[in-house]
Amino acid sequence: MSDSLARALKERGLRLTAQRQLVLEAVRELGHATPDEIHAKVQCIASGVNITTIYRTLELLEDLGLVTHAHLSHGAPTFHAAEDRHVHLVCRACGHVQELAVESVTPLAQQLRAERGFNLDVGHVALFGTCGSCQ
Repeated sequence: MSDSLARALKERGLRLTAQRQLVLEAVRELGHATPDEIHAKVQCIASGVNITTIYRTLELLEDLGLVTHAHLSHGAPTFHAAEDRHVHLVCRACGHVQELAVESVTPLAQQLRAERGFNLDVGHVALFGTCGSCQ
């Protein structure tokens, strides 16, 4: 994990810091997490890390292609590891987020590309509806 981060940072002339490593570890451990949730997780280990550092680090990690975000509610974006590509199914009733394999929307992505010349960023797709438990 830290090897990919260290390599990506080195390519940009940046150094690996404890804060950067802690934020990436928190994202990977939490799965889907807002910056506030990531901040709370990091603070359990390093209480001096402030929320501004979390936001800056998330932005950097996204630029490096290590994390990505999706808007799963009206609030803050939700971050997850970039290598874990999936579509999000969000229940409007309970807020539960389920993951759906990217292959499930491949036909739609191909249709959009063929008919409209549009390349769908599947990693940012969130489908809203009602889960089976809430129906």
